[in-house]
Amino acid sequence: MAKFKVFLTRRIPQPAIDKLLENNIHLELNEEDRVLTKEEIMEGVEGKDGLICLLTDTIDSEIMDHAGSQLKIIANYAVGYNNIDIPAANARKIPVTNTPGVLTDTTADFTIALLLAIARKVVISDKYTREGKFKGWGPLLQLGTDVFGKTLGIIGCGRIGSAVARRAAKGFDMKILYYDTKSFPELEKELDMEFCSFDSLLKSSDFISLHVPLTKNTKHLIGKKEITKMRSTAFLINTSRGPVIDERALVEALKENRIAGAALDVYENEPELAPGLNDLENVILAAHIASASIETRTKMGLIAVENLLVGLEGKIPPNCINSVIYK
Repeated sequence: MAKFKVFLTRRIPQPAIDKLLENNIHLELNEEDRVLTKEEIMEGVEGKDGLICLLTDTIDSEIMDHAGSQLKIIANYAVGYNNIDIPAANARKIPVTNTPGVLTDTTADFTIALLLAIARKVVISDKYTREGKFKGWGPLLQLGTDVFGKTLGIIGCGRIGSAVARRAAKGFDMKILYYDTKSFPELEKELDMEFCSFDSLLKSSDFISLHVPLTKNTKHLIGKKEITKMRSTAFLINTSRGPVIDERALVEALKENRIAGAALDVYENEPELAPGLNDLENVILAAHIASASIETRTKMGLIAVENLLVGLEGKIPPNCINSVIYK
């Protein structure tokens, strides 16, 4: 007989599901490839010992109360956890876990992919060719911008930001500027990168890449005022969180060519786009796939399951973001 009952809000890579079943978990999961409504999550979590949720699931106090005192752990299949009401979990002594570190290199790779694609008009050229418009080489056909030797501004120099900096500095000989709440002397020495003010980075960078968590201080970190300070030839890349950018302000800037372009993997009101964004050619719109490699998504699942299994046993789980509840 299964020892614990677990609700999984959406199917994740099979090795992670297999690990749950191997540990005699009674698993109930959402078989549909869609985000569940709040009511569906409440129904699913009722009577369960554990919950595995995704960043697209908002887990609030009402859901926790509906689950009842039987709920022993919430394991988030994500690095971020702004979708979960942490104070509510603390009040109910429910541990919450995430999957840190696992997607650093994959996201950094994708950030560089977006940077190259927007600079060299890869998406535009692909569409142009597919539509049968390509009639042969031309000296002025779809001229892009060189990346090699340019200046990259990194906003947020944590695991992912520093991994992007290494790729850019060592692979493309880019000059790296960075802004963070603290400096990183060893990284500066390794990559010959420069710590600078927020305004200086905006004014001096050819490319700006965002790598900050979503907090009350980072929401709309890039808005109309900040975009105005950027170079007209600059490109903005975001693989962090959508609300870090004021999307409506970005649309207006792109329409008026106040910056050269943007490449986005996340959106302010995901999956909805700000009006007009979809009509612009100087922006790349990816479907939140920065961590979407088979290897990384599988690792995320296995980490989430390991967190869950330990938490179900009443022990402090790995990657517990609110371990204060055990004190």
